[in-house]
Amino acid sequence: MSQDGVGIDLDTSLGYLLKEAASALRAAMEEVLRPLGMTITHYSCLELLAQRPGLSNSELARGAFVTRQSMNVLLQGLERDGFVTRPAEPPTGKALPTTLTPRGRRSLAAATAAVRSVEVRMLSGMTDAEQTAAFRALQSMARSLRGGAG
Repeated sequence: MSQDGVGIDLDTSLGYLLKEAASALRAAMEEVLRPLGMTITHYSCLELLAQRPGLSNSELARGAFVTRQSMNVLLQGLERDGFVTRPAEPPTGKALPTTLTPRGRRSLAAATAAVRSVEVRMLSGMTDAEQTAAFRALQSMARSLRGGAG
């Protein structure tokens, strides 16, 4: 309980600590991506496309945790700058599948190394067993909040 007896004690709130960790992770990622001319969303989009080529704007937006409109603006810029390609006409339906170009793959390789260095730093104080336990706990929390079975 907080000092006034009302609300959440931020010193012991797991939700608050998760938000603090997420904020610190975001800041560290932004710091290493900025010199590469990338944002976290830019990096996330390229990483998603490397792992799942041909995703649509909507699928990329969901995967990067942004709106479809924000992803559409990003994709237009990435296409203009030669990082991704999209067909002029959808092969089926309305979705324009997006793929990485060689330039996009090279850019992603540098960004992945930078982001990996942040993750290594974040986990450096934890044993392998602690990392595994944290991973499982976070998966369980996300599943529980989404209403899925544990």
